Amino acid sequence: MVDASVSTSAEAAEQSLDELLRATHEASPMELPVALDRYTEAMGIGRAVIYLVDLEQRLLMPLDEDVPRLDIDDSLAGFAFRTDSAQIEDEDAGGLSVWLPLMNGAERLGVLQLRMESLDGLTLWRCRTLASLLALVITSKRTYIDTFAQRIRTRSMELPTEMVRAFLPPRSIGTGRVVSTAVVEPAYELGGDAFDHSFTEDVLHATILDAMGHDLASGLTTSVAMAGSRNARRTGADLAELVTTVDEALAKWLPDQFCTGVFLQLHMPSGALRWSNCGHPTPLVIRRRRLLDKELERTSEPPLGLLAQLSDAPRQVHETALEAGDRLLLYTDGVVESRDEGGEQFGLERFADHIIRSTAAGENAPEVLRLLIHAILDHRHSELSDDATILMIEWLPPDP
Repeated sequence: MVDASVSTSAEAAEQSLDELLRATHEASPMELPVALDRYTEAMGIGRAVIYLVDLEQRLLMPLDEDVPRLDIDDSLAGFAFRTDSAQIEDEDAGGLSVWLPLMNGAERLGVLQLRMESLDGLTLWRCRTLASLLALVITSKRTYIDTFAQRIRTRSMELPTEMVRAFLPPRSIGTGRVVSTAVVEPAYELGGDAFDHSFTEDVLHATILDAMGHDLASGLTTSVAMAGSRNARRTGADLAELVTTVDEALAKWLPDQFCTGVFLQLHMPSGALRWSNCGHPTPLVIRRRRLLDKELERTSEPPLGLLAQLSDAPRQVHETALEAGDRLLLYTDGVVESRDEGGEQFGLERFADHIIRSTAAGENAPEVLRLLIHAILDHRHSELSDDATILMIEWLPPDP
C-alpha cells in the first residue's frame, strides 16, 4: 500500500513542475527568474541563480545583474561547468549551495546555483531535473530573446563578427557515438573564419571555412559558403554536389572573393569518413595519443570559388575509416601560425600536444578545446594576428 503522504508529495511536485513549465512558455527575461523562484520555493530547494558562460569561456555570467560573475578556472561553479558534474558547497552562513551544469546535449550553457538547508537523494534528483529543463528553456528562447546574448558578452562586437555569429551553430553537438565541438577566436573581432556541424540520420556533417581578408566581405563570403552548404545538404546532395554548390554560389554572388575549407561526412555507426579539402590545412588525426598529421593528406585543390578559374577537374572526395577513440582536428592557419613577441609560432606540434595531454588528463572534448584556445591566446597575450578556429570530432562507438 502506498503511503498517502508520499502520494500527496509526489502529486504536489508534479503540479509545481507543470506550473513552472506553463510559466516558462510565456515568461519574459525578467519574469523567468520569478517563475523559477516560485517553483524552487514550493519544492524547498531555495533560491535559484542561472549563470551563462561568456563568449570567451572564461566567466560565468549571472542572469541577475545584482549577482557577481564567477571565474570558470577559479570557482567551484566553474569546476561544475568544466567537468559536467554536480558540486556541493557549504555556505558560510549555514546551508548548502548546489552547483549543476546546464547542458543541452553536448553543449555547455552554464551552471545553475540552488541554495538549501539540506540535501537528500530525492532533492538532488529534482535539482538535476530542473537543470535539464532550464537548459532546454534557455536553448529555445535564446533564438529570439537578446537578453541572453547581452548577458554573455563582456564588450561590444564588431559588425562582421555579428553577421558570422548569426550563422554559427551551437559550439558543441553530440550523440552516444560522436561529439563535435568547436572554438572561434577572437570572439568579438572575428573576420572570415567559421564552422558548421549537424546531423542527418546516422551521419555527422562538419565544415570549417577561412575566407580571404578580415572584413565585412570576408564574413559575407563564409556566410554565403555556409548557406550554400546547408542548402545542398538539406536537399539530400552528396558531398561532391555539396562542394560544387558552394563553388558555384561564391562564383556567382561574390566573384572577387574566395575561401578555403574542409567538408566532411562521418558515418557514425561504422566510422567511415568522407571529406573534400578545398585549399585548406590538412585535418589531423590523433589516435591512441599519437598525432597522425599526414593521415588525411591528399593532393591540394583550389580554394572555394576559384575552381572554374584554376582547374577543369571536378572536386575530389576522399574516403577512409576512423578507429574507435580517434579525434579528428580541423583548424585554420591562425591556430598554428600565431606568434609570440619573440616571433615563435605556436606550431603544429604544440597544438597536438595540448590535445593529447588534456585527453590523457580525462578532460571532456569541449573542455579540451577551451583549454587549447586559451593557451593559444595566452601565447599571443590575447591579441591574435589572424582568426583561430578549431573543430574537433571525437568518435566513440559503443562497445560491441
